[in-house]
Amino acid sequence: MKPRRVTEEFDRAALSYDRLVGANPGYHAHLRASVRRLHLPGKGAGLRVLDLGCGTGASTAALLAVLPLAEIVAVDASEGMLSVARAKRWPDNVRFVRARAEDLRAADLGGPFDAALAAYLVRNCPDPDGVLATVAGLLRPGGRLAVHEYSVADSAAARAVWTLVCWSVIIPAGRALTGRADLYRYLWRSVLDFDGAARLRGRLARCGYRDVRTVALPGWQRGIVHTFLGRRPTRAEEAA
Repeated sequence: MKPRRVTEEFDRAALSYDRLVGANPGYHAHLRASVRRLHLPGKGAGLRVLDLGCGTGASTAALLAVLPLAEIVAVDASEGMLSVARAKRWPDNVRFVRARAEDLRAADLGGPFDAALAAYLVRNCPDPDGVLATVAGLLRPGGRLAVHEYSVADSAAARAVWTLVCWSVIIPAGRALTGRADLYRYLWRSVLDFDGAARLRGRLARCGYRDVRTVALPGWQRGIVHTFLGRRPTRAEEAA
């Protein structure tokens, strides 16, 4: 599915999207776990955090729950998803921006960020390396990144579980809620076609991130959804 059509499908699914992900055991708890793995101090006081691919605001809510004192800038390319997100109640330290991740510039967003969360984003981008490099440029030296993403290519068991869940639950539920199954069939296939964990770690390293590692998530999504962590080098490391 081409990127523009993917965005259009997210627009169409926006009104029912929260109901679908809300039925996924652990969905919101897992997002919060990935945020906690950034290990940001002081509940985010004085920090700026970027939420990439915020959708209807689930990842934004996870950031706010863990880092209630941070300035959070949430970005998505889908106007439909952002409309749903903006309609919710948010404190003044949260704002939403419509843009493609690869088009972002720190100057347009008020300056660099101390950390970024990219939840279910990288897999949907036509140029993953370009997006990861762009995000690195949005971070302060030493700034941290958490990529919360599906990755099943390294495990036959994970691929089998993912396919079973998609065709028995996700695709039928998506069709029932929206009258269409295109987005949910795309979701199934995009995960199968995406990087294994080792390959995604390699992408992060090639794009300049240091201390790259993967941390598992619990429940039925263990081995299916992961937190990939890295950081932009400090100025001393960049100069070395």
